[in-house]
Amino acid sequence: MLVQKYKDMLSGKSVIRQLSEFATARGAEIGYENVFDYSLGNPSVPVPREFTDQMIHMLNSMSTNELHGYSPSLGITSVREKIAASLEKRFGLPYRKEHIFMASGAAGALAHAFRLVTEPGDEIITFAPFFPEYHPYVDLTGAVLKVVPPDTEAFQINFEAFEGMIHEKTMAVMINTPNNPSGVLYSAVTLQRLADVLRRKSEELGHTIYLISDEPYREIVFGGAEVPCVSAFYENTIMCYSFSKSLSLPGERIGYVAIHPACRDAETMVNMCGQISRGIGHNCPPSIIQLAVAEVLDLTSDLSVYETNMNILYEELMDLGFTCVKPDGTFYIFPKALEADAKAFCEKALKYDLILVPGDTFGAPGFFRMAYCIDTEKVERSLPALRRFVKETYGR
Repeated sequence: MLVQKYKDMLSGKSVIRQLSEFATARGAEIGYENVFDYSLGNPSVPVPREFTDQMIHMLNSMSTNELHGYSPSLGITSVREKIAASLEKRFGLPYRKEHIFMASGAAGALAHAFRLVTEPGDEIITFAPFFPEYHPYVDLTGAVLKVVPPDTEAFQINFEAFEGMIHEKTMAVMINTPNNPSGVLYSAVTLQRLADVLRRKSEELGHTIYLISDEPYREIVFGGAEVPCVSAFYENTIMCYSFSKSLSLPGERIGYVAIHPACRDAETMVNMCGQISRGIGHNCPPSIIQLAVAEVLDLTSDLSVYETNMNILYEELMDLGFTCVKPDGTFYIFPKALEADAKAFCEKALKYDLILVPGDTFGAPGFFRMAYCIDTEKVERSLPALRRFVKETYGR
């Protein structure tokens, strides 16, 4: 007999993926260049040349077993050492290889983090707006995802609602900064207040509440902004990182878990990740990709196009009368729709070949997301369609 919970999920597929598939099908009809697809957060800039050169060098100089054989369960030792050294240099925290576990992207890192600190029935709290896939990521572990309603004025943390949701079943809090879908960066003030709450509540409840920090957009920030290191504020932080966005490598599925060095049992937790992998099949990310990223840890793709695209869209949206918090980073913008029903708003936009994602599954009904990781030329060509949509549908 087929497992019912997965059959049930077929009727609740990712809205983002469904819209992306619609855009592809529409593109087959009219040419994809004529479809203004803001659905999927798929990096659009090339990988750094140094990464490609490193791959070529390794393929020409290293044995096939080194490049394509299984890595150790926790990841290649030299790679873990280099990541730890990079984190220590960058953030001033004494990471060592014993604090690093190599994972299959941020999703794989999160899959391990959830299982490290929760049993079935335990709760993880996150903050709206949030990446919709957090629900299956958490719910299918047997833990329960609880969502704090959004602060729609600034998309910082709604602390009043948050503190009221913490109780004896709360084992972890998950944040994503810079945030998908809002593009907002949590300030140092926000992170310090969050850390203070977690310490106080951990003491009151008699158990540690861990902070799981989902950081795939850490390198994509605008206006020269500094990204506060989440781990620097709270010693019981589990950092989950991916190279998908910084190096434009989403298909390579490579990232890591970094346990704060001051976290109690940090080394045990990393070793536990190796055992968790045995049960969920996220073990041994590709050796060749581990080795390659370790040589370009201080580099990123040319991410400047995302800020260019954001400024173009933000200015246009403001001119058209939208309400929107200006993104601090990522490649997403999250305006308020021009009617209460964002699903209806986005459906109407399809007539203009504008593929927009309603904010309902992000925990923020009435808003919509635009993933502007596309060529700037296409962003500019989308503006007349956006203007026609707004004028003809809403009289603006």
